[in-house]
Amino acid sequence: MPSLKEIRNRITSVGSTMQITSAMKMVSAAKLKRAQDAITQMRPYSVKLQEILSNLSATLDLSENAYSDNREVKNVLIVGVTSNRGLCGGFNNNIIKRVNQLVNNDFKDANPRVLCLGKKIKDAYKRSDFYYINDALAPVEDIFNQLTFENNATIATELMHLFVTKEFDKIVIVYNQFVNAATQDVKTEEYLPIIPTVSDDSKAAGDYIFEPSKEEIVSDLIPKSLKIQLFKSLLDSNASEHGARMTAMHKATDNASELQKSLKLSYNKARQAAITNEILEIVGGAEALNG
Repeated sequence: MPSLKEIRNRITSVGSTMQITSAMKMVSAAKLKRAQDAITQMRPYSVKLQEILSNLSATLDLSENAYSDNREVKNVLIVGVTSNRGLCGGFNNNIIKRVNQLVNNDFKDANPRVLCLGKKIKDAYKRSDFYYINDALAPVEDIFNQLTFENNATIATELMHLFVTKEFDKIVIVYNQFVNAATQDVKTEEYLPIIPTVSDDSKAAGDYIFEPSKEEIVSDLIPKSLKIQLFKSLLDSNASEHGARMTAMHKATDNASELQKSLKLSYNKARQAAITNEILEIVGGAEALNG
C-alpha cells in the first residue's frame, strides 16, 4: 500500500494537472466563440457561391473553364487538414485515419500524394512515400499559426495551378466540419475538378446573361470561389479544433476531480489506519508496563 507521503504527493500532482486542464478549457472556450462566429458568417456565403459556381460550370465549355476538366485520374492530391497541437481528443486521429483510408483504398491505384496542412498530419506523413513536398507552400503549411485569407489564397492558387498544369488530375480536401462544441464530422470534399450541377430544373442550368464577359468571370469569379471554398474548410477545422479541445479538457478536468476525490479517500483511510496502529501500540506498551 502506498505511504501517506506518496498519496499526498499524488493528490498535489493531480490538483496541479486539474488547474492546467481547467485553464486550457477556458482558453479554448474563448477561442471557440471567435472561431464559431467566423465559420457561421462564412458558411452561407460559401455554400451559395459554390452553388452558383456549379451551375455556371454547366454552361461553360472545357476550353472556357479549365477547372472543370474531368479527365482520367492518374494522380490524386489529398489535402489533409489537422491542427498544430494535440490535447483535442480524436480530432487529429480521425483525419489521419480518413487520409490513410483514401491513400490505401480509394485512390491506391491513382498515385496518391498527401499535402499536409497542420503539424500533426505532417508528423504522421513526413517519413512516408506519400508525403507531398511543395516549396511554394512550405511557408504556409502551418497555416493555423496565422490563419488569414491571404495565406489561404496562397494555398488555393497553388492548388489551382497544380490542377491546370495537370500535375494532379483530382484534388480532395479532408477536414473536420464544425457542428457544435462536442461534435465534428470528418468531411471528404472534391476540390477540383468542379463538378457541374445536374438538375431537371431548367432554371438551375439555364441560359445566363454574363456581366462582365465570360472570360472575366472565369478569370475572377471561379478562382475567388475556390479560394473561399478552401477558406471555409480551414475555418471549419479551426472551430472544430477549439471545440474538440474544450470538450477534451472538460472531460480531463472532471476525471482529475474524481481521481483527486478517490485519492483523498484513500489518504484518509490510510491516515486513520496509521492512527489506529499508533493507539494500539501505545495501549500495548502501557499494558506491558503495568504487567
